[in-house]
Amino acid sequence: MPRTQRPAWLAVALAALAGAVLLACGAQAQAQDRTAEFHDWLQTVFWPKAQAAGISRATFEAALRGVKPDFSLPDLVTPGGAPPPSLDRQPEFGSPGRYFPEKNLKRLTEIGRAKAASDAAALKAIEARYGVPGSIVLAIWGRETAFSAVEAPHDAFEALATQAFTGRRKEKFAEELIGALTILQKGYAQRAEMTASWAGAMGHTQVLPSYYLAYRADGDGDGRADIWTSEADALATTANFLATKGWVRGLPYAIEVTLPKAVSCTLEGPDRGKPLRDWRALGLARADGRAWPEALAGVEMYLVAPAGRFGPAFLATRNFYVIKEYNESDLYVLYIGTLADRIAGRAQGFRTPWLPVDTYRRTGMLKVQEALNAQGYDIGGRRDGLGGGRMRRATGLFQEAHGAPADCWPNRRWTEKMLQQQ
Repeated sequence: MPRTQRPAWLAVALAALAGAVLLACGAQAQAQDRTAEFHDWLQTVFWPKAQAAGISRATFEAALRGVKPDFSLPDLVTPGGAPPPSLDRQPEFGSPGRYFPEKNLKRLTEIGRAKAASDAAALKAIEARYGVPGSIVLAIWGRETAFSAVEAPHDAFEALATQAFTGRRKEKFAEELIGALTILQKGYAQRAEMTASWAGAMGHTQVLPSYYLAYRADGDGDGRADIWTSEADALATTANFLATKGWVRGLPYAIEVTLPKAVSCTLEGPDRGKPLRDWRALGLARADGRAWPEALAGVEMYLVAPAGRFGPAFLATRNFYVIKEYNESDLYVLYIGTLADRIAGRAQGFRTPWLPVDTYRRTGMLKVQEALNAQGYDIGGRRDGLGGGRMRRATGLFQEAHGAPADCWPNRRWTEKMLQQQ
């Protein structure tokens, strides 16, 4: 009998299905190849480094036997060099005002105040020893793990090994992986306890292995520094980190101010600090209308405007930048500060509203950085798609160079002009 001819639509559908199957098979084969490459890298490249650092073969095998690479993690080097979508959509890259959801802040404030009461003795001892207010370490705990309600989702060794193998910052994570192996070898934690964030941060307050080894502290007096099961140890370790990085006892982290139109937002940055008396002479006043403490008159302070002229502005102190050692985001520092203020009963939000702004994914921000850098503007030395204070300042200087008042935010019409001139 003659063969029945297939309808055109069926032929197209079957071709598409065959193509999808081939793509899936190709992707699976590629993943298998990379997994084999990962295991070879562990043995031939990473093991000699670990051995040179004093890690025993027994510890290496106990930690890494059976570990597989997790190619779904953020911040990996992917084909084509584009950041993975999970990192491209981090909250730090969105509208600044959305970083401070009121419902979330209220919930963490309530829990934080309860913790401040129940852990008062331990927090008082921490502040006496390190000079860091209990409200600050509580705020970090709340922001990092919602007071340990959120469990770390990754195996620390799997996450760190993947990052060291194919991450954007391979050398850094290779060091952190050796740090995690050291923690296991010295018996500071058990293998099963070592769960982590995608970047390998562990414990109640999410401490990197290298930070734990350098700043671990015994907060409960049992002779151990156990950031995994002891809240007091985790808080003491975090306070020790901040104190070692230069926390100044009794100094606020930042104060919200009103920024006069005559004062350029391009004055932002830790390299453009002035004594408070000089900022006052320029017309900056406290946003809450209160008088400036005279004790701060000679203290060097720094302008921070996370949304340019589309949101609150702050005069920050050295302590602001100490918190940035924990997390590089200005928004993170402000979240910690405002949550700490609420826990301590000092403040109830920002006086100046956060206005809507144009936002970018990391890949888009990277293009803007490249355009500004090509035109000679200082963006902080890093073209990584992470917009920060230097990026905002460079945008403002670009705007002023084109005869416009600086608002220090890369709005679409300005980014188009930047890209056209690249």
